[in-house]
Amino acid sequence: MKVRIQVVVEAENGEPEKVEEIARLERGTLRPEDLGLTLAEAKVLLHGMQQAVVTEQIAEYLEQFKTCPDCGAHRTRKGHHPLVYRTLFGKFNLVSPRLYDCPCQSHGRHSSSPLVELLGTHCAPELLYLETRLASLMSYGLSVELLTEVLPIAEEISPTSVRRHLQRVAERIEGELGEEQVQFIEGCPGDWAKQPPPGPPLTVGLDGGYVHASDQKSKTEGWFEVIAGKGVQTEGGAKVFAFVNKYDTKPKRRLYEVLKSQGLQMNQQVVFLSDGGDTVRDLQHYLSPESEHLLDWFHITMRLTVMRQMIKGMTAELKAGDKCSETATGLVDLEKHLESVKWNLWHGNVPHALQRIDDLDDDLEMLEENPPNRKKLEKAAREFRTYIGANQAFIPNYGDRYRHDETISTTFVESTVNYVVSKRFVKKQQMRWTQRGAHLLLQTRVQVLNDDLRKTFVRSLVSRNETGRTCGAKGGGIEVSAPGMTRSPNAVQGSLCTFTLRVTKYCIYRYE
Repeated sequence: MKVRIQVVVEAENGEPEKVEEIARLERGTLRPEDLGLTLAEAKVLLHGMQQAVVTEQIAEYLEQFKTCPDCGAHRTRKGHHPLVYRTLFGKFNLVSPRLYDCPCQSHGRHSSSPLVELLGTHCAPELLYLETRLASLMSYGLSVELLTEVLPIAEEISPTSVRRHLQRVAERIEGELGEEQVQFIEGCPGDWAKQPPPGPPLTVGLDGGYVHASDQKSKTEGWFEVIAGKGVQTEGGAKVFAFVNKYDTKPKRRLYEVLKSQGLQMNQQVVFLSDGGDTVRDLQHYLSPESEHLLDWFHITMRLTVMRQMIKGMTAELKAGDKCSETATGLVDLEKHLESVKWNLWHGNVPHALQRIDDLDDDLEMLEENPPNRKKLEKAAREFRTYIGANQAFIPNYGDRYRHDETISTTFVESTVNYVVSKRFVKKQQMRWTQRGAHLLLQTRVQVLNDDLRKTFVRSLVSRNETGRTCGAKGGGIEVSAPGMTRSPNAVQGSLCTFTLRVTKYCIYRYE
């Protein structure tokens, strides 16, 4: 069996149909591997169809620029130059003519290249979207391997070009972000009272992680901090955000826009949970008049657990060495003091908790023996007291919140840090990043994880099309029709073609 696949172009101006054969297939005895199209055949077919469509579209688009739209005079060609344009289904070398402007036009220029103005990015939006999406989820190299495996673009893209395209998209996203402000509270209590009833409370968790720096000068300078967070609606979905600390110039604006996208109102309650660090604590302020700032219980218990393990280790070593009973009794008292600290903090009794931490420090100094790790435990206890003292204003009654099913921990943010940062930045493989490269990648990655990347591309294309229409672009569109498939006139950005491309079962399969 022989199969010929053809593209039939029907012109609307009365010209005869154009028939172009793009592929021939031969099939013998039916085998599983020969049923239907193979991947290689599909790639050739897609490239051929793309070539036919692009050729007709470009010809129709350039046709309208041959004459002046005002006086109808013929425009003289100044010259031409090659223009490379990459699409999902192949790279095409186009010829871009440069035309002299008509004397009746006063644009302040003498000539123009319509094709360059239309295709100045040299990359189709769909290819740019797919590159950005894949590179946000996996390494640049793996993204290239996947694209070249399934699409007819082998040897036409590289990890470097994919990285540049992703960063260009991220910079456009950054450009859409508003200006940074000290506070984002709008209106007054009278205005807030007039707003509609607010939605359920929003819970926002903030935490930090570290990424290997590419410009490492010493072991202490080999890392930089990444702040990641997650906004969770009581009834609804969640959104994540991330940025490189000390590089991002709009961290508060970034967090505010995430909350705004989740429907934040000035009369809506927002609960911020963080580890108590200066960076994340300052980030939460002045975003909402109904905000509540809490110290995360997870980080408190994590520090208490470390100290408890130290005491247990000291006790185990004393028993093994048959030490004096006074020291063993002192270690038991230390563990009781630690339990008392935890109980007081759980119930929000910070003054008593600080007193118990002081008692813990005093008992450590009174130990008759000097067991191993004593100095480490003393250091941990003093750092813990400083930590609790600095954040005592943000310590609620955790027990009461827990009994009322209110959030007390940012464990959901710990998983977010791994989800947003660790999985893509491959910390286990010691990959190294520049602050700029990591920050831009984080912006596209959170767009993908929040399922917002396609919306961002659509918004950008709509804006570009509106700009093109205000510049006087006119014409029709391209309609691609097949069984169960249509394309609207606005589907192809900048398309001014007036032909119809039909791909039907009658012209796709012709048996000989």
